[in-house]
Amino acid sequence: MNIATKQRTPAQAIPGAAELEARRQLAACYRMFARRNMDDLIYTHLSARLPGRENRFLFIPFGMLFEEVTASNLMEVDLEGNDVANSGQAVNPAGWIVHRVVYEAVPAAQSVMHLHTICGTAVSAQKAGLLPINQFAVTYSGKIGYHDYDGPGLRPEEQKQFIADLGDRPMMFLRNHGTLALGRSIAEAFTLMHYLERTCEIQIMAQSGGAELALPRQDIIDTTVATAQGVGDRSFGDVGFRAMLRKMDRDDPSYRV
Repeated sequence: MNIATKQRTPAQAIPGAAELEARRQLAACYRMFARRNMDDLIYTHLSARLPGRENRFLFIPFGMLFEEVTASNLMEVDLEGNDVANSGQAVNPAGWIVHRVVYEAVPAAQSVMHLHTICGTAVSAQKAGLLPINQFAVTYSGKIGYHDYDGPGLRPEEQKQFIADLGDRPMMFLRNHGTLALGRSIAEAFTLMHYLERTCEIQIMAQSGGAELALPRQDIIDTTVATAQGVGDRSFGDVGFRAMLRKMDRDDPSYRV
């Protein structure tokens, strides 16, 4: 059976309402990023905790494209990345370790997203990192971490530094590698990643013009961070995310099966 169309076997439990909603939301995220050409063949990944199940997560099977993900073909894995539902599909261990390290260190994280987009990776390679070039970058100034490249796979000795670099921030640049966002919901992780990546696109476009950039004063940035709407709000992104789900339902509801 084709990996993209593989469905649950009769022996597998039918998901409850909360699990089905999580599966559909995460599958929609994969499809939305695919439609925007923000995937990287089969080498980036999004995950989410399974509601009501300790240390159980949804993850993409290794070898599957973002555009092939559906609610039913997402894998259920444990913290070690084992195929606990015996789906017979494989997990990319080098990919899962990024998610595992975040989930272990941040119990509140319900979803983790990691991409290798062109603009996101380009900004990750700039020494100055993300500039306060638009409202999102200003609003989240100081809330984005940076982790220096140390080879693929997050070696055990590197993982402590990875978590130290993340700290209590909801987003991080993996230098020379890509972007990462985590959220207290799938909607929050998606929305943060959307705006992080959009800001990277704006930065690369602005820099390509060759003119000196206009950046806000530091006191304006500090005031914005202290008062900006959405920062620290657990429901940040819900309204926009629901709108995107409606669009997916109109354009291609096949992610829901």
